[in-house]
Amino acid sequence: MLDHGTAPPTAAAPATGAPRPGNPLLRRKPVELLVAEGGKGEGGTLRRTLGMWQLTMISIGATLGTGIFVVLGEAVPKAGPAVTLSFVLAGLTALFSALSYAELAGSIPVAGSSYSYAYATLGELVAWVCGWCLILEYGVSVAAVAVGWGQYLNELLDGTIGVTIPDALSAPPGDGGIFNLPALIVVLLAMVFLLGGARESARANTIMVAVKIVTLVLFCSIGIMGFKSGNYSDFMPLGMAGVSAAGSSLFFSYIGFDAASTAGEEAKNPQRDLPRAIMLSLIIVTALYVLVAAVAVGARQWKTFEGSEATLAAIMNDVSGQTFWGTLLAAGAVISIASVVLTVLYGQTRILFSMSRDGLVPKVFGKVNPKTGTPRANTVIVSLFCGVLAAAVPLGDLVDATSIGTLFAFALVNIAVIVLRRTRPDMPRTFRAPLGWVCPILGFFFCIYMMKGLGTSTWTVFGVWMAVGLVIYFGYGIRRSRLATATATVSAEK
Repeated sequence: MLDHGTAPPTAAAPATGAPRPGNPLLRRKPVELLVAEGGKGEGGTLRRTLGMWQLTMISIGATLGTGIFVVLGEAVPKAGPAVTLSFVLAGLTALFSALSYAELAGSIPVAGSSYSYAYATLGELVAWVCGWCLILEYGVSVAAVAVGWGQYLNELLDGTIGVTIPDALSAPPGDGGIFNLPALIVVLLAMVFLLGGARESARANTIMVAVKIVTLVLFCSIGIMGFKSGNYSDFMPLGMAGVSAAGSSLFFSYIGFDAASTAGEEAKNPQRDLPRAIMLSLIIVTALYVLVAAVAVGARQWKTFEGSEATLAAIMNDVSGQTFWGTLLAAGAVISIASVVLTVLYGQTRILFSMSRDGLVPKVFGKVNPKTGTPRANTVIVSLFCGVLAAAVPLGDLVDATSIGTLFAFALVNIAVIVLRRTRPDMPRTFRAPLGWVCPILGFFFCIYMMKGLGTSTWTVFGVWMAVGLVIYFGYGIRRSRLATATATVSAEK
């Protein structure tokens, strides 16, 4: 619930935010210090140019894309027609975590998202782990989304000029190709937009979000004409286990609603607008997902989804009996998925910006260009890394790896809400998750349940990722942390 009339948190006096000596793994960054540092980077500051509408569009832009345009074709074979329940299950998991995100975003309006929330509540080591998961969530999902973009680009090219990019240059190794050139191209195009500034990127994203919503409404309008109730006769062929497995994969579709929280230092009124943007975007996205999934399964027998690429375009072609509508949807999908790349890439750069400011990653990620108010070097480095990853790794591997990293980070956010309520009960909050402790507790357990539905190989990748992250932290971050430096200074003065 929104706490109208509650004063937004303000920076406390330096003495209040000063770190104190203690266990380096448990040292926490005071909320007042986090807020006071908002927007400040090496050589410049981020600019507060984003209103609630733009923040909502960032969240929708980061969420609504590959999950429904591409991953639907991989989820339906796991759950059958009950894939609609899988979307509801994934959406419910996202909802509880979204409530926790909204509460923390209104209290700690900074760019680091759940990384910063964990730093203020659970300590530096947990914050690092959370930030490392966010790198997996945002960085790898950019690559996964870019792979899906290439599939619809080929559908568009085939429907308009009758040619397609050869598999060797439009698919990664392991999927019949050598190098996924379209995936690299869309990431580099997003990089160009981001380098122009947050306001300019937000404007472009708003246009692309409008296109994607119109595209999905168009699909439902055409697809409903091919609806056959018989396609729902065997509603849950693989049981609840299939629904859960599909839901775990489809959770990838909800990744991004938290993107607004990464814009905390570029929002005009973050305490008021961030919670509203997060909740509004999740409601819109969930409604569209369930509607599109219901129409898609009603228009096509569920067993034919397996191995299908550009699923929605194919359904429109089948229903209409002509390629025009499928080509039009492919054009909308190309624009839509590009907006996901843009907004998720934006979120990744802002998280690394926060981690760099805290000294946990190199300073280059925290440098702000004074002319554009953007972390230019950060954006270029992240874009090149994600582009190469998208060009070289298959979509399915990227989707599940992204989901497990996100679910782990979301679980930590729910814990952070409980800890902050207990340790700082009187801190001003512009939004409070309803039902007391119920929502964050349910959010935590839903995340754990969804993680259990992921395969052994995904858990193995996650374990290796976490091990690499801990090596980096203990080899670099723990010694270079700004809190470590400040703590040493306090100890020396005593």
